[in-house]
Amino acid sequence: MLKLKPREKELLEEAKKASANAYSPYSNYKVGCAVRTVDEQIITGCNVENASSSLTICAERNAIFKAISEGHKDFTEIAVFVDSEESFPPCGACRQVIYEFAPDINVIYANRNTVQIINIKELLPEAFILKRN
Repeated sequence: MLKLKPREKELLEEAKKASANAYSPYSNYKVGCAVRTVDEQIITGCNVENASSSLTICAERNAIFKAISEGHKDFTEIAVFVDSEESFPPCGACRQVIYEFAPDINVIYANRNTVQIINIKELLPEAFILKRN
C-alpha cells in the first residue's frame, strides 16, 4: 500500500469517518471526503443519495460546497474514501468542481485496501474553464 505522509493520513482518516454518515440506500457505496483549507481547517462531507438519482450529491461536492458555505474557497488537500473493495476516483462532476477551486491539488482516493494519489490535472485533462470577471 502507498505510504502516506502524516497530514495525508489524517485527512484520509477524516474522510473515512465521514463515510459512516453517508446515505446510500441505492448504490450501497458509503463515500466520505475531507478537504483541508489553506488555514488548516478540515471540512468533511459524505454522499447523500436520492430516489431521483439526479438529486444525489457526491461526498466530494458535499465537502467542497460545505466549505464554501463556511467561507473557505482555497484548498490544499483532498481525500476521498469509499467503504468498498472497489476503488473509485471522483466522478466527472466532482473532478470539475475540485478543479474549479484547486486546479493543482493532489487527490487522495482510497477504499478498504488501496490508496492512490493523483493530480486533478491528470484526472481532468483540458478542464472546462471560464474567465472570471
